[in-house]
Amino acid sequence: MKKIVLFLILGILLISACAQQNPQNGQNLQDAIGQGTPVEQPAQSGGVKEIKMTAKQFAFEPGVIEINKGDKVKLIVTSVDVPHGISIPEYGINERLNPGNPVTIEFTADKQGTFTAFCSVFCGSGHSNMKGKIVVR
Repeated sequence: MKKIVLFLILGILLISACAQQNPQNGQNLQDAIGQGTPVEQPAQSGGVKEIKMTAKQFAFEPGVIEINKGDKVKLIVTSVDVPHGISIPEYGINERLNPGNPVTIEFTADKQGTFTAFCSVFCGSGHSNMKGKIVVR
């Protein structure tokens, strides 16, 4: 019985690890967040930096966004699976993300530093690890 439970746990861990692979370059998203890559290069649109972001169990993509202090930012965030949230307390952001419905968040990056974006709506067993970084230079 103990062997069956052990194999089930190992199987779940293996599936979870595979699910966190970034399909664009195969890099593990948790590694990307910890090392500061991949970095989203925002598109400029009339003085506003527009960034498209997805939320899925249990990651934000891109995992790191770099912007400059003073930039006007337009985040377009879409959940692709279950309800999520995105919270960046330093900028007063806390939005619910319903699957398939893009949410537009606009703010001015007036504070320099590295800020954590995290899921603010319970989305499953990996919820507490669903984080990203906003780097304001």
